[in-house]
Amino acid sequence: MKKRAHIIYSGRVQGVGFRYTAVDQAGRYPVTGWVKNLPGEKVELVVEGEEEAIDQYTSALSRIFKQRIQKEDFFWEPATGEFTGFQINY
Repeated sequence: MKKRAHIIYSGRVQGVGFRYTAVDQAGRYPVTGWVKNLPGEKVELVVEGEEEAIDQYTSALSRIFKQRIQKEDFFWEPATGEFTGFQINY
């Protein structure tokens, strides 16, 4: 069953290629969604897919940016199926 994860990353996550890496990594997993910068050194990520794929994807991002991420606010939500790919939102 597909799920949706909504995550807010805080820390030094802007200006370090986080959004581009999120898109690149999404191509390695069967996930869809988007990522965007927020005010105040935060990045918002919405990702849909099977729970295992979401866990693997978000774990990869956490490993890559472990020195930059200070906090992750992670929420599970119902999947909507609205995405066809993964993109950067502005």
